[in-house]
Amino acid sequence: MKIYTKTGDKGETSLIYGTRVPKNHPRVEAYGTLDEANAAIGMALSLLAAENDPFRQSLQRVQTLLFHAGAELATPPDKEVQWKLESKHISILESDIDCWSEELPSLQQFILPGGCPSSAALHQARTIVRRAERLIVALAEGDRSGKTLSFINRLSDYLFVAARYANHLQGTEENPLVPDI
Repeated sequence: MKIYTKTGDKGETSLIYGTRVPKNHPRVEAYGTLDEANAAIGMALSLLAAENDPFRQSLQRVQTLLFHAGAELATPPDKEVQWKLESKHISILESDIDCWSEELPSLQQFILPGGCPSSAALHQARTIVRRAERLIVALAEGDRSGKTLSFINRLSDYLFVAARYANHLQGTEENPLVPDI
């Protein structure tokens, strides 16, 4: 099977079930932005030490769930979504957030994105997810995107804590925001 199809050469792409839309369609923007976030998570994974297996497994699970979210966004509103996000997927994020937070110092002030390379990549993924969230809200899909929107909202929290946890695992201090007065 060839990777190129030439069907997008005129600036269109197919949604799931074959509906053709321009490549700058809001739906394509939204799931394309999730793909960017997924790539940033992949970058973070490539920078993590191999021995962080439970943490790596959690991040890889999130990468798979981002494909589910993208599939929901790539499915026309009048068609059945094949890979639905469910409440349990949001609960998994919350469980990981709670577990990692127990090992982290409580936040007393804002922190600057950065730290070790994997943390910086996770902070970048978080900001990309926030952009995706704004794009999803702009789609105004009503109850259809309810789980997707909730998942994406929780995912940005997850990625913030994951970035902090990556610093913790690497023994890297967080950089607090020091207002320049």
